[in-house]
Amino acid sequence: MIPTVDETHDPALRSWVRSANDGRTDFPIQNLPFGVFRHQGGGERAHVGIAIGSMILDVSAAMRLGYFTGDSAAAARACGAQCLNDLMELGRPAWRALRLAVSALLREGSSAERDADRMLVPMEDADLLLPARVGDYTDFYASIHHATNVGSMFRPDNPLLPNYKWVPIGYHGRSSSLLPSGSEVRRPSGQRKAPDAQAPVFGPSRSLDYECEVGAFIGTGTTLGEALGIRDAAEQLFGLCLVNDWSARDIQSWEYQPLGPFLAKNFATTLSPWVVTMEALAPFRVHAAERAEGDPAPLPYLRDDEDAERGGVDLAVEVWLRTRTMRERGAAPVRLSRARFADMYWTLAQLVAHHASNGCNLRPGDLLASGTISGPERDSRGCMLELTWRGAEPVKLPDGETRSFLEDGDELILRGECVRDGFARIGFGECRGRILPAPAA
Repeated sequence: MIPTVDETHDPALRSWVRSANDGRTDFPIQNLPFGVFRHQGGGERAHVGIAIGSMILDVSAAMRLGYFTGDSAAAARACGAQCLNDLMELGRPAWRALRLAVSALLREGSSAERDADRMLVPMEDADLLLPARVGDYTDFYASIHHATNVGSMFRPDNPLLPNYKWVPIGYHGRSSSLLPSGSEVRRPSGQRKAPDAQAPVFGPSRSLDYECEVGAFIGTGTTLGEALGIRDAAEQLFGLCLVNDWSARDIQSWEYQPLGPFLAKNFATTLSPWVVTMEALAPFRVHAAERAEGDPAPLPYLRDDEDAERGGVDLAVEVWLRTRTMRERGAAPVRLSRARFADMYWTLAQLVAHHASNGCNLRPGDLLASGTISGPERDSRGCMLELTWRGAEPVKLPDGETRSFLEDGDELILRGECVRDGFARIGFGECRGRILPAPAA
């Protein structure tokens, strides 16, 4: 079942944490995303925290002060772990109970303000870590606009392969190379072959790219050998983050046949630190993207009335670029694109249901990424491959620089926000990564 709107979404709610009320923050009291942090330079063990304005609520500290009892206590105790997996495993009733308790604790007028110094940490004083221990990571290809654009570059007369509108396409990624936001990314090396060359060469990628995606974390998990209905699939979704699936396009074009991406995509994937829960996203659930006339209806195991009505998420995702030259001049990043996650061809529940349809087991903390989020307009394309049409139409930046693909020193910033009349705006924070040169051979 998809979470519904409740008292925690009231746009009139204000927090005693003043920075949560400024109208600009990604983290008002209506959001309350989870993350994992530690104090900068302290060497202490990590904590589970909740973002509120420019501060972090240390859930374990609040628990020791006696602020969580009854239904919320078990969820608060699970936040004593160094990752979110223990909380994810408890399921939606526990997640909702903790959200209600935290909302009450942080509301204006709560007596908890007297203990602010004992349970709040300034975000600027914290290191933000990967939010979960990710056992398995699967990357999908759920945007029909992205699939059509990429297919058009190689098969202009028939860009979509015959299975695309029938089956959610995905591949298994590499969880060991997931990185927290702010990490530096080394340019990868690999085999690449020019169209007119007789043999490939090995060396640094010359076509390094980003992919703007949304990631979904699995909650309670499933049992090996048992399929999962699409209605139950929605119950598995704990929350969403932003994902940059860095890609080496020249390595990819040489290696991807016959088994798909490998070294072109397993060298780095950057995640934003805050997980926005499905409860927080309840006001922003929308109709699944309309299929074009003549497209097949989803097969029965991927079809559900509630998912059709509210399976989409009205989330805007943006990509910003700051080159080394811009950074040296003190110039602000420039926006490359803005797209809507609601335009995806397949819903999150459909991705989860398909993943488990053959009996594959999902575990708490597993990450499912959407694939590149692109829309129908040029400025909604979610990667350089599309924006520059495989490098043939370089992007022109305000300072006169151009980019066909990414260069060393470039910094990519992903941002996301949900906006709807009658509700408070909520955001996802940032997913940042800066490119370093390839290591010496």
